[in-house]
Amino acid sequence: MCPTGTALRPEIAESRSDLRSAFDVLDVDHDGKISRDDLRKVYGGGGGASEDVIGEMMTAADSNENGYVEYDEFEGVLELRSNGAMEAAFRVMDRDGDGRVGHEDLKSYLKWAGFHDASDEDINAMIKLGGGDETQGVTFDGLLKILAV
Repeated sequence: MCPTGTALRPEIAESRSDLRSAFDVLDVDHDGKISRDDLRKVYGGGGGASEDVIGEMMTAADSNENGYVEYDEFEGVLELRSNGAMEAAFRVMDRDGDGRVGHEDLKSYLKWAGFHDASDEDINAMIKLGGGDETQGVTFDGLLKILAV
């Protein structure tokens, strides 16, 4: 129910629920905010994201520059979806038009965007975070999860 007394459209309510779930996965210590330590744990182990990539993720999402990504910042990053900008970016990245952004698609896009330090392991970790795998890549919704951080 919205403050106006009207119910949210089901697809909006479902999208917000998915965002909360994605946020909760990244908020490893469940303190209500995503920290660098949380991201290290999510991306930990072999093939995890480098400190540079984690720093870039934090910089992109931490709009109030307090060193954490709160839910409203996380949600704000994904609001770009509503104006079509993210769909357009996805279409640019999805060079073969198969509805998925694969490893090479993401690697090429990251280089174009100036992220030359992203290793194959970093890219694989991003794809995994987005719910995809190395061979199939990620869907549009998976890409949003990657870009949210």
